[in-house]
Amino acid sequence: MSGDFQAPKGVSEYFPPRSGIFEKVVRKLEQVSLAANYHLIELPVFEDTQLFTRGVGESTDVVTKEMYTFEDRAGRSLTLRPEGTAGVIRSIIEHGLDRGQLPVKLYYRGPFFRAERPQAGRYRQFYQFGIEAVGLDDPYLDAEVISIAHRGFLSLGLKNFDLQITSLGDEESRSKHRVEFLKFLSTLDLDGETLEKVKKNPLRIFDDKRSEIQAQLKGAPVLLDFLTAESSMKFAAVKGALTELGIPFVVNTTMVRGLDYYTGTAFEFVHKGLGAQASIGGGGRYDRLMRTLGGQDLSGIGFGLGIDRIILALESEGLVDSSNENSKLNGGYLDLFIIPIGDAAKLRAINLIENVRKSGFVADMGFGDRSLKGAMKAADKLSARHVLVLGDAELQSGQGRLKRMSDGVEESITLDSIVATLKNSL
Repeated sequence: MSGDFQAPKGVSEYFPPRSGIFEKVVRKLEQVSLAANYHLIELPVFEDTQLFTRGVGESTDVVTKEMYTFEDRAGRSLTLRPEGTAGVIRSIIEHGLDRGQLPVKLYYRGPFFRAERPQAGRYRQFYQFGIEAVGLDDPYLDAEVISIAHRGFLSLGLKNFDLQITSLGDEESRSKHRVEFLKFLSTLDLDGETLEKVKKNPLRIFDDKRSEIQAQLKGAPVLLDFLTAESSMKFAAVKGALTELGIPFVVNTTMVRGLDYYTGTAFEFVHKGLGAQASIGGGGRYDRLMRTLGGQDLSGIGFGLGIDRIILALESEGLVDSSNENSKLNGGYLDLFIIPIGDAAKLRAINLIENVRKSGFVADMGFGDRSLKGAMKAADKLSARHVLVLGDAELQSGQGRLKRMSDGVEESITLDSIVATLKNSL
């Protein structure tokens, strides 16, 4: 039975048991970021619209087609954030974080919004985890950023993915390539809308999925062949560092990130089990973004990982069972479930589970007036590791029998020793 309201179309919504998987993904990604000395930044969900039109790029589909923009009561144009990097850079500039130790290392997580056609792996409200390292142009920092995403995926157990990398070069590299690329494009049979895109950003045509366009692009000059000596050396250093770290990669000569601010190193992680929406995350370096937004002329690099798609990837590899709250990935086992019989037992049970929780264990108890049989079924559904039945006899003697649910073995314990018993058992 459904109520009068439903979530808006295209929203990825997480509730138990699947929310446990969501939480675990975020926690794992946070752990690898914290280990590399990145620090949390919490950003507004909406920003000045100009932050995105200037920062993300007016030629991108994100800005021209996908932003949720509205006016507030004072007539200011605001936009629900479609991506995270522009907001991070705005915050760094506004609060002077770039005036201290460089690079500024930050991570963020949360919902983002794009007015897209909903389909599997593509949502209007979606969730990302991202990091940004701002202030230094160092190819070994590029490698570190990539390695954090790679290590995060491995920590979740993912295996069926590839890392694709490229270099989008510096301004000189792109200028030389643009001349030759436009000459090549002038020989193609392109429609009016595509020609308009080409005028704003010629590389954007590589994003066109139409087979007739892709067929015409065969033999097109690629940016990697036009890299300056400096850009080429930096890209070689990134590849060398990734090899040293044991991170396999494939060079993708036609990769185009969906945002205009990228320069130099660009990368994408592609999962083989997701079909059309195969990207589970990506990012790159941005040399001009801070200057464009009114700050210092400092470079940065970062990534955005799609939490929704990571969960789909985990499910495709059989690493989680969304029907089981305590799946292998979630690991949310309940250490102790107490079944109290009668009000006096409930009073003691509340005290016991409080002490158990203070000691770092996960504990719960049977509420309501469920039968013993029903309470045991509940403990089993919760995947409780241990169950303690608490009745008048246990209250009077101060002792009870702790049942280990994995094999049914029962141990006689004193109620006051339950924490010590759990520590020994677990």
